[in-house]
Amino acid sequence: MTDTLSIILLTVLFAVLVIGLILLAVRLAQRPRNALLGSTLSPELVEQVRELKTTGQFDQAVFMVRGETGMSHRAASRFVKKIH
Repeated sequence: MTDTLSIILLTVLFAVLVIGLILLAVRLAQRPRNALLGSTLSPELVEQVRELKTTGQFDQAVFMVRGETGMSHRAASRFVKKIH
């Protein structure tokens, strides 16, 4: 009896875990990707980022973009690399 109950509980726990992971994956897939459009950022921010980049402060520029826009680190890095 105890073995059967343990097997049932473990099966239910595994099923709940799999369903939770599926729901998490669906939720993450539905998140909008960060657009790298200069028009969505203020001109002041773009100018500050450009200045930081030209003075060799790439990391600070990335952190500034992340702080102002909520972009991921990867998206902010790509954005800073594309600014001339």
